[in-house]
Formats: sequence, structure tokens, C-alpha cells
Amino acid sequence: MTGGRARAPGPAAAAGAADWEHFAHGADIGVRGRGSSPAQAFEQAGLALTAVVTQPANVRQATTVAIRCRAPDLELLLYEWLNSLVYHMATQHLLFSGFSVRLAGGELEAEARGEPVDVERHAPAVEVKGATLTELAVRQDDDGRWRAQCVLDV
Repeated sequence: MTGGRARAPGPAAAAGAADWEHFAHGADIGVRGRGSSPAQAFEQAGLALTAVVTQPANVRQATTVAIRCRAPDLELLLYEWLNSLVYHMATQHLLFSGFSVRLAGGELEAEARGEPVDVERHAPAVEVKGATLTELAVRQDDDGRWRAQCVLDV
């Protein structure tokens, strides 16, 4: 969504629960996930990634893909996580709408749930080429919630 913001609908965002949004960045698009923990913020960033391509609510959770990543810090772990999702989306022609992320000691273990792309039903808007290091950040905000964000190359 160029030039604007898309936010996960519903009362959860107002109540301080997990949510995601897009933010404009030139010809590319930023994704931002928020949650009560870094793992939850990573899950929401995954949903924001899917929402760049299609409506996550239209993606059935019929297939599960296990993902493992390692990195020396949370920022690079987010970068690896999103690029792993992009890799599976591109090579297996999948879209994801559900995530379970566990973080410990510089390692991420996750399950991404989704289904093969159905062009008619999903109407993919763009192809995500990958996560970038631009505006890469994972940090706890003043309200105590965690934020995980970066810009995607589309």
C-alpha cells in the first residue's frame, strides 16, 4: 500500500494487543509488527508481510512449514525470519496467515501456516523480493510493547 497506512482491523489495536501495519518508504513498503513480546511482534510482522501481497484473512492455514533461523541479534533475526518467509513464498508458491514463533539465544524456531497461492481467490497485489536492512529495528517501546519492523523490497 503505497503512500498510506494499513492497520490490522479490530479492537485489538486499541486495547494494546498485537497488531501490524504498513508504512510508506519510497517505491518499497515497510512492515511493522507489534506485540507483548519480541516473538509476538515477529508473528505480526509475518502477517504484515502477507498483507503486502493479499488479505491474510483469505489465506487458509492448510499447510505448515517449519522455519529455523540464527542471528547475532534480534534485528538480524527479524531480517532472516522475513527472508525465510519470502523464500518459502517464492519457491513453494505459498502464502501464510498464521505463525507460531519461539525465540531463544539468537535462534528462531517457527511454524508458518498457509496454503498454495490461488491467483483468483488471493489476487496477489505484488511480489515481495525480500526484506532489507532499511529501518530494521526490534525494540521495546515506551508502552512496553515490542515493535519489529523493516522495509521490504517489492
